[in-house]
Amino acid sequence: MSEKYGVGKFLSKPTAAYQLLIASTIALTFIGIVMVFSASSILSLDTKGNSFGIVGRQLIFLCLAIPCAFIASRQSLSRWRLVSRYGFIGSLILMLLLLIPGVGKTVNGNRNWIHLGIIDIQPSEIAKFLLILWASSTLAKSQLSGRSKSNALALLSPVFGVIILLIMLGRDLGTSVVFVCIFAGLLWVSGVSLGIFAFFTTAFAGALTFFILTANYRAARFLVVLNPFSPENYKNAGWQPAHSILGLASGGFFGVGLGASRQKWGNLAEAHTDFIFSVIGEELGLFGTLGVLGLFAALIFSIFSIALRTGDAMSRYACVAVGCWLSAQVILNIGSATSLLPVVGVTLPLISYGGSSLISVYLALGFVLGVARREPAVMSHLSQKKKK
Repeated sequence: MSEKYGVGKFLSKPTAAYQLLIASTIALTFIGIVMVFSASSILSLDTKGNSFGIVGRQLIFLCLAIPCAFIASRQSLSRWRLVSRYGFIGSLILMLLLLIPGVGKTVNGNRNWIHLGIIDIQPSEIAKFLLILWASSTLAKSQLSGRSKSNALALLSPVFGVIILLIMLGRDLGTSVVFVCIFAGLLWVSGVSLGIFAFFTTAFAGALTFFILTANYRAARFLVVLNPFSPENYKNAGWQPAHSILGLASGGFFGVGLGASRQKWGNLAEAHTDFIFSVIGEELGLFGTLGVLGLFAALIFSIFSIALRTGDAMSRYACVAVGCWLSAQVILNIGSATSLLPVVGVTLPLISYGGSSLISVYLALGFVLGVARREPAVMSHLSQKKKK
């Protein structure tokens, strides 16, 4: 009965992934605006003189992001292929700008921002999408030429290696891990052998260990995961994860109420960015966090479903890469908030405050939406709606 009338019936529709993508994006964006306001109100009042300063900026970013997504969803494949030619060059230029004295800006120890007067932008966020386009087009061309699947590693690793190295020069390990996850997803879907994938995984683990051991603050963040409340950790590297856990724990099943978080009153740094999930848990409780997780599951499911349905190789690779990108950030952000993973400083897509992140994610989702719109069943559905 449920298969006939419930979720199964909806998911069996050819337009299900298209509709699910739009619905989950809207829902997560709405939750993001509400929670950015709640989590940032105290900080905004203290630094800007009013409670709406930070959320107001986020609303401006959203007003820029929505047209970007709309335009992206209407672009033809030929135009995306043209853009993809310059994806690596564009990413490289953006990352090199950070190394120019007076241009790159250091925030919380990471040199990953460019100051443009009234706003700061994070080039690595835009580089994610540009590099995905380049890599997807490269793999699609390789597939059409009939080259060996193992060729994917040779094609992509030098370019991803250069970009990740430039990111690491800015000491941004979290963003580097996201790029590695995108790279791994592209390798996997390209069909490389398990041996090659295992080699890549081992090499990444070795590099990660090296970067952790060569920086005391990174080693402290990794070790503190075991017990952030210990006397030697609590007032140092354990402060953020400890207060994040306290916020989640105090929320219970139903939360303390929207706007009533106590941790955001100075105890939990970056409450509106890196640790916004903790504020959600404290104010909306377990049901609120499960609702957010459910929406992310729906969003990522819809992206991979669209990837499976498309007949275009470049679109399929790009959709998978976008899905890996968002999945990695969700896991890293929530893992940090729950102290299951070290604090790595990545945003929760569509929810955390951040203009560069919001616009780049909307661009990527606009691309995926365009892939779905080009499916014959979806095109037919949309044309029928226009006629009514």
